[in-house]
Amino acid sequence: MTSHQNHAPQGTGHPLAAYGWTGEREADFAPFTAAGLVPGRVARVDLGRCDVVVPDPSGAGVHTVRAETAPVLDPDPVNCPCTGDWAAVDPGTPGPVALAALLPRSTALVRNSAGAASDGQALAVNVDAVLIASSLAAKPDLGRIERCLALAWESGAQPVVVLTKADVAHDRSHADDVQAAAPGVTVLVVSAVSGEGMDLLRACLPGTTALIGPSGAGKSTLTNALAGTEVMAVGETRERDEKGRHTTTARELIAVPGGVIIDTPGLRSVGLYGGDGLERTFADVEALAAECRYHDCAHDAEPQCAVKAAIEDGLLPARRLVSYNKLLRENERIAARSDARLAAERARQGKHRWKLMKAESGKPRP
Repeated sequence: MTSHQNHAPQGTGHPLAAYGWTGEREADFAPFTAAGLVPGRVARVDLGRCDVVVPDPSGAGVHTVRAETAPVLDPDPVNCPCTGDWAAVDPGTPGPVALAALLPRSTALVRNSAGAASDGQALAVNVDAVLIASSLAAKPDLGRIERCLALAWESGAQPVVVLTKADVAHDRSHADDVQAAAPGVTVLVVSAVSGEGMDLLRACLPGTTALIGPSGAGKSTLTNALAGTEVMAVGETRERDEKGRHTTTARELIAVPGGVIIDTPGLRSVGLYGGDGLERTFADVEALAAECRYHDCAHDAEPQCAVKAAIEDGLLPARRLVSYNKLLRENERIAARSDARLAAERARQGKHRWKLMKAESGKPRP
């Protein structure tokens, strides 16, 4: 193996403990240990290769190797190597180091890819929490936050909303609007500059945390504050709208005191990828809908609609219902595209089998 970066060991026990290695992972890796492979965690993927943190051969700490991903590539892009993956690496591989296998994932943060395709894109895997960052230096985009919450719930991880830049907050009362858009989710107001709320944030982030949000939300600044050092480049934001440039160009896994952060580039689009994320994101709407007179109530003009009544009584913001319906329609379109793709794939495989059967039947008998 070729070491590209050395890291000081943190904690005790296994060299990868500071990167989230647990006894459960030890058990998962047992078959690979028997085959002479070593464990590693994917820290970055780009240009068809990846950086993998592995135990140092000297037994002291860890180092990073640059590895080929070709041996574990999958036709489904969701299953291809992703930042946060646990991998088996062959230390005796001649030539470039390569991943020999990926371990099963505990969670996966997946968004729908851009365009008409229904393929997914894994943003981070094996995460315990998803930290959704939004700046208080401008009015938070509640619809975007709801989309990110749906992705987080779908991943199997615990979402946390962090409102950054409290030291230059445009209007701190926006935090109440965000909390209303995130029922049952912890919402924190923090400042990486003044330190406000940072201790509480650290206490809410055990294990591995994926950090997502738009450019300019202060994700890299937050990562640096949690790490206690300048590990990520930080860019400027435009004064008129607080939007920033993409200073983070790839997803990066970084060990910080008490856990691991996966910092991600700013998300321009947040496409849903199915699952039960909407039900949990809009738990308030779902609970009210269960009290409607009709089980298929559209919450429009139907009599005895509990959702419309809650809106009229000021108990539910009308914006919540609009957002819920919009994302519900989007999920239905994604499901339809996915079903069409699967049907086309089944048809293609059926034609292939039919051709093989015809070829076999045409062969002379021995």
